[in-house]
Amino acid sequence: MMPGRRRGMTEEAADAAIDQACRMLRLPTIRAHFDEHAETAGREQRSYRAFLAELLLAECDDRARRRSERRIKAAQFPRTKSLRDFDFEANPNIDPATINTLATSAWVKKGEPLCLIGDSGTGKSHLLIALGTEAAMAGHRVKYTLATKLANELVEAADEMVLSKTIARYGRVDLICIDELGYMQLDRRGAELLFQVLTEREEKASVAIASNESFAGWTKTFTDPRLCAAIVDRLTFGGTIIETGTDSYRLAHSRHQQSQK
Repeated sequence: MMPGRRRGMTEEAADAAIDQACRMLRLPTIRAHFDEHAETAGREQRSYRAFLAELLLAECDDRARRRSERRIKAAQFPRTKSLRDFDFEANPNIDPATINTLATSAWVKKGEPLCLIGDSGTGKSHLLIALGTEAAMAGHRVKYTLATKLANELVEAADEMVLSKTIARYGRVDLICIDELGYMQLDRRGAELLFQVLTEREEKASVAIASNESFAGWTKTFTDPRLCAAIVDRLTFGGTIIETGTDSYRLAHSRHQQSQK
């Protein structure tokens, strides 16, 4: 039981009461940093209201940070990438203003698609992961996967009679980031199931893809021309298409490093 309000409470008793109350109310940030905030408030002669506001805002900020971390972890990105680390000067094909607009994640809220098209090493996956991370930080549920992995997962789910459950699980995600679309041919069944997922999300929830093939070359991945055209339609209607070009930043960077040796 929490002790009742008592006059003349000692500093030790007050600290113990604060610690216990923070545990009961699940306020870990206030519990961990109360002392330093109290000392700063005393030193700067802050009002009780200002001191309380500072404590509560610190708790809110920390909770928001932890929620973002959980969403980023749940997305299962293969590595950490941020827009801050993207070298726009190395790839003049990419408009920083367009990327900064996408970073607001308004397109995810609207359920719009995003296509990143270009050769290997031009920054597609970096932007895909970085924009997915921004969406997670903005409060959206995000899932990253490779195209072949998603197709295989759907085929296995169909074989195990849990396809509806798997599609519903992906349906609860605000943004699916599909990487390496076009690197490998998908069998007809996997392609059809992938199309089913895209159809379920059309104009309702966002899909972002990164592909090393132009849309004309997608027939290598989706061998049925009609299915290929339908998938291109699902991924481009009302969305943003960014062409990252053909000059590999990674290759140029490696050559530059070797020339400096």
